[in-house]
Amino acid sequence: MYIYFVMDSGSSSSNLKGKSRYPLLLHRKSDENLDRFIPNRSAMDFNYADYMLNGGKKKGKEDPNPNSCFGMSSPSREAYRRQLAEIFNMNRGRILAFKNKPPTPVELIPQSHSGSGTHHSKPTKPRRRHIPRKPEKILDAPDLLDDYCVNLLDWGSSNVLAIALNSKVYLWDASVDCISGKLMPGVENGPVTSVSWALDGRHIAIGLNNSQVQIWDSTANRKLRTIGGVHTSGVGSLTWNNNQTLTTGGMDGNVVNNDVRIRDHVVETYRGHTQEVCGLKWSPSGQQLASGGNDNLLYIWDNRRSTQSTQWLHRLEEHTSTVRALAWCPFQGNLLATGGLDGDGCIKFWNTQTGACLNSMETALNSIEDTGPQVCALLWNNNERELLSSHGGFTRNQLTLWKYPSMVKTAELTGHTSRVLYLAQSPDGCTVASAAADETLRFWNVFGDPQVAKLAPKAAREPFAHMYCTSIR
Repeated sequence: MYIYFVMDSGSSSSNLKGKSRYPLLLHRKSDENLDRFIPNRSAMDFNYADYMLNGGKKKGKEDPNPNSCFGMSSPSREAYRRQLAEIFNMNRGRILAFKNKPPTPVELIPQSHSGSGTHHSKPTKPRRRHIPRKPEKILDAPDLLDDYCVNLLDWGSSNVLAIALNSKVYLWDASVDCISGKLMPGVENGPVTSVSWALDGRHIAIGLNNSQVQIWDSTANRKLRTIGGVHTSGVGSLTWNNNQTLTTGGMDGNVVNNDVRIRDHVVETYRGHTQEVCGLKWSPSGQQLASGGNDNLLYIWDNRRSTQSTQWLHRLEEHTSTVRALAWCPFQGNLLATGGLDGDGCIKFWNTQTGACLNSMETALNSIEDTGPQVCALLWNNNERELLSSHGGFTRNQLTLWKYPSMVKTAELTGHTSRVLYLAQSPDGCTVASAAADETLRFWNVFGDPQVAKLAPKAAREPFAHMYCTSIR
């Protein structure tokens, strides 16, 4: 089997990164291209220097015409000389100046901090972030499942992206732009249905269609253990609360907390969903767990209620379709964003402490071409108050960036030809990877600051590798 990782045609990787990450560094002023041993010729106009020294007259000669512009000085003649200098762009700088004008000295004590208090610096306008509308690179991802009940993409803290293609999990190291490993849980176990990195960025959990979960050491490329007997069908959702507790969401509707360190790993089983668990996320605090299902229900579970008869903290029924997209807000506690699939197409915001719906926004285009909006995945920006959503059902299958809380559309990224089911965010929070049923994996610098983002070192070329394509068997 051949897996092709293809760069976007028409430009090299370095050019793409240069334009998207560091666009301002490409612009250089002409007067900066100087040589320290060769003086600036614009400051060596000797003819004009001679004219300035002699006042426009040759030595020993007088102007025969007293009414000419070179006669005796007068305000009108001086004005005429200045006008001529401006028209012919004469250099009125210093004569025989072999150095450029020194830069303006930096003010040691800003006026805003001076004792007088009478001078105030002008307020600076907020710098508008450049958002590239095209992906940095496009990688081929054949055999990627088009199933909203599975979760096949995750980006670990060690900057390694994991993507499940049929019965294999490929590890792509973003720091060197190449595949760093391939995990093979076994063809007999069926296709991989979910992947999730532990917080340490080394261990990865792999959910399988045969109801098992495998824990792998990605560094050693070795399987550590297999967790079975938890679910009766495939495991479509995985999330880690810490490096020891792995929560699994099954297509049987059950949500199970597993302590991977001990033999009897089942710690708690949450029962509430009547159909497949399609989305599963722990809150940043590790106290609350959100689960979305194919039964159109959203549950909020609390660790402190595990021993009570009613396990869930909230059972929310406002969505009218499958709840797959879940995203906890990184800058506001107890704020959860969710999205619904076919026929729903809404992004809702919840206060998970009270269970109140704070806002609900329809993402439909309201056009005859809109055959059913889908909100497939959601990601918060860690640096700005922004939310990224991926969609299907539209003709564009786009990624949309929203400003929170106004929900004003900031940018729209297109390119996928099928619904975008999977999103993952890089550890530095700048880059977003999207994967769709069109069997492509695209990288977008949607959250990054192009002035400060660092370029990853490029990997050495494989022998006989094409300029834009690398193949692995």
